[in-house]
Amino acid sequence: MTASETATPRTTVEYIRYRVPEERSAEFLAAYTRAAVPLAASPYCVDYELARCEAHPASFVLRITWTSTEDHLQGFRASDLFPPFLAEIRPYVEDIEEMRDYKVTPVRGTGSAVPTLYAWAGGEKAFARLTEAFYAKVVEDDLLAPLFAGLAPEHAEHVALWLAEVFGGPETYSATQGGHSHMVAKHFGRGITEPQRRRWVNLIQDAADEAGLPTDAEFRSAFLAYVEWGTRLAVHFSGPDAQPPAEQPVPKWGWGAAPPYQG
Repeated sequence: MTASETATPRTTVEYIRYRVPEERSAEFLAAYTRAAVPLAASPYCVDYELARCEAHPASFVLRITWTSTEDHLQGFRASDLFPPFLAEIRPYVEDIEEMRDYKVTPVRGTGSAVPTLYAWAGGEKAFARLTEAFYAKVVEDDLLAPLFAGLAPEHAEHVALWLAEVFGGPETYSATQGGHSHMVAKHFGRGITEPQRRRWVNLIQDAADEAGLPTDAEFRSAFLAYVEWGTRLAVHFSGPDAQPPAEQPVPKWGWGAAPPYQG
């Protein structure tokens, strides 16, 4: 995973609008609950959602995201999963008002109902505290100090900018330093070992405690997920056979499976 979440996904979204009489709606929902089993089992199905209109309860919209139009029409519909899916929904085919595939456009994004990891952590000052505490530990560490010999004075500041952008903050790193490829290039030829990677992971978690970053399970699981992903890429790109990646934006990290618990 090296592409930004802001990149346009190469997927197809199918919308099916139904008008189902209210007296049949319970059966309709039950049928789709059963139909969802083979649908979810398809490797071509990214996700799905059946919504019901509040003002007009007879109106339903089914949204299915497919990996591509071809995968939908030639993959799923030609697979062994399609017959049991169709068997459940066949009684409601006559209730379909629209069934079309749509290509996703670049106009997409997230709202502010769920805070970014950057905002939840405490913003710019929190990440500055984090990298200051982390690199104070690094220069004293027997495993990591050799990797950071001759550390530039502004290194911790640049990493703070990087992490802030990754977790949803200002795009200052991209504007002043470069994108993902720029960060990756800093690891070429360093020969980072697995014990060094693991120590890096442990120390930044200790630094997060010391810097007062949130300790709730949701934030720390997302934080650690990025740390694991990033350090494993660092090991890969520090190896002798690593090839520079294509130019890419800074990755954008989200909450993953568990959004923040807000009571």
